Amino acid sequence: PNYCAQVRETPPYDRGHRLLDLIDMAILDFLMGNMDRHHYETFEKFGNDTFLLHLDNGRGFGTHSRDEPSILAPLQQCCSIKKSTYLRLQLLATQPYRLSDVLREVLATDPLAPVLAEPHLQALDRRLRKVLVVVGHCLARAGHQEKVLVDD
Repeated sequence: PNYCAQVRETPPYDRGHRLLDLIDMAILDFLMGNMDRHHYETFEKFGNDTFLLHLDNGRGFGTHSRDEPSILAPLQQCCSIKKSTYLRLQLLATQPYRLSDVLREVLATDPLAPVLAEPHLQALDRRLRKVLVVVGHCLARAGHQEKVLVDD
């Protein structure tokens, strides 16, 4: 239950944006159903001021009918998210900018179209709603949104 408190005291997660970047990657993995993220890569040359490389997404969009909630463990346990990420996710949950519609439109011009089958697009919307529910629970528990939404 106190895992995130321990992580927040451990370099490189004790300062900077590394933990928030990891939470962003967990959300991306959950949205695309990538249950195969064992590690992540960074550029060592930049130290803790680096960014995560989103490599090895090969298992993404494999199973549209199953959502794996454990992928969201960093978000659930730390109850922190970049404010910009949260605002973008909220926008992508609204009718004029629904995530599945945006991706459907963007991917329609790809030479390999259709890149994603309709069930995968529908899974994105369903999973996005679940992410927003988790953040909603965090906000309700925290009392003050500044404890959850980190202004980046």
